[in-house]
Amino acid sequence: MENPRRTGQADPELVAASCDGAVDLQVDVGMFVAHAPDSDPDQLRSFATQAAEDAVGELASATDVSWQFYLEEPARLSDHDRRRPSEFLDRATHQMVEGPYDMIVVVTDVQLVSSRERFVPGLASPLARVLVVSTANLRSAPRGKSKRPLDEAAVRWNGATLLIHLVGHVLGAHHRDADGGVMEPFQFEPERREIPPMDADVKRTLRRMAREVPATETTPRGPVARLGFHASSAVRNSGAVTQAVINSRAPLLPLSLPKLSTAAVAPTLVIVFSAETWDVGFHLSNVTAGLFAVTSILTAALYLLFAQKLTFPRKHHEIVTEHTALVNVTVVLVLVLVMVGLFSLVWGIMLVIELVVFPPNLMSNWPSLEEPVVGLVDLVRTGAFISTIGVLSGALAGGLEDRTLISHLTLFLDQP
Repeated sequence: MENPRRTGQADPELVAASCDGAVDLQVDVGMFVAHAPDSDPDQLRSFATQAAEDAVGELASATDVSWQFYLEEPARLSDHDRRRPSEFLDRATHQMVEGPYDMIVVVTDVQLVSSRERFVPGLASPLARVLVVSTANLRSAPRGKSKRPLDEAAVRWNGATLLIHLVGHVLGAHHRDADGGVMEPFQFEPERREIPPMDADVKRTLRRMAREVPATETTPRGPVARLGFHASSAVRNSGAVTQAVINSRAPLLPLSLPKLSTAAVAPTLVIVFSAETWDVGFHLSNVTAGLFAVTSILTAALYLLFAQKLTFPRKHHEIVTEHTALVNVTVVLVLVLVMVGLFSLVWGIMLVIELVVFPPNLMSNWPSLEEPVVGLVDLVRTGAFISTIGVLSGALAGGLEDRTLISHLTLFLDQP
């Protein structure tokens, strides 16, 4: 079914801003506000509309393609607590598929925190093509002074600058230190009354990437076709997926997931002193132990993926867009690497116990051993066998404390 928004027949009430470019391509951007319980969503929608109107001309001029912003229905938050950008990802991917849109902008009035636990005015996810703007940071004022109103000129122009800056990140532009342009690391400037210029290099980057933004979408028939679309999307965009996985530092994430790590390590501290465990570990072949480890890692990753519903969007849709597929592929790869990191953590602990805690002659006198000599390979294989059990117990008993954490650390940049 042809989407009216793709053919320029959108409801005029939904269009927040639009501007035609020199090239016959259009980027459709969905916008929605996520407001605190007692705040006025209309004021936040007015701010979002104004930011889109101020930014759309600059984006069309810089990229040569047409831009159209659509304002969707607001979302009411449950409280005033600070939010990670990944906490808006479920609604954002839902809107992206419903639109369908090429990019989603979330405007919220609660504090936004980065992966380094710092308050930031906004963050972007180039892979998911989602960006989040927080007016709480833009409205903040020096101590002793009241917050700036949303319609203040400084808030307006810093908001528009931030919007273009984050769109630039989504399109592949990087920070350009101390050049005075829009891609300079964002800082709120009280005297700002216009959007900073884009230099020629930034324009070339945006112009090249903007032509690739209009989303590839499909209506797969059945799970096999859906899986095939995810795989083909990942192959076409292997560079972006690889970069996102590298940036996530996934093997180190178990250190940020104490519940998962504890559930994996605790039972192995008992199992490692069990005679039956040593008998099995010593009599396994290296190939069997390796296959058992690989199978356990993949099983644990897939269990977490489906048990904690980490795929996007949460609701089933007939249409699947390419960047939603890329998000899902990246989450799967990161989960696998998280399990690899967890396996390595438990394995290291087991080797320390085997080499340092156990008496050196204990295993050589084990009655079930045909050979009285216990080598390093035997200890490594047994430690690996025990670690696979730890990985499975960690996934089944521990899980993830917060299902948004993986997306938060994986998909979003750590600074505006």
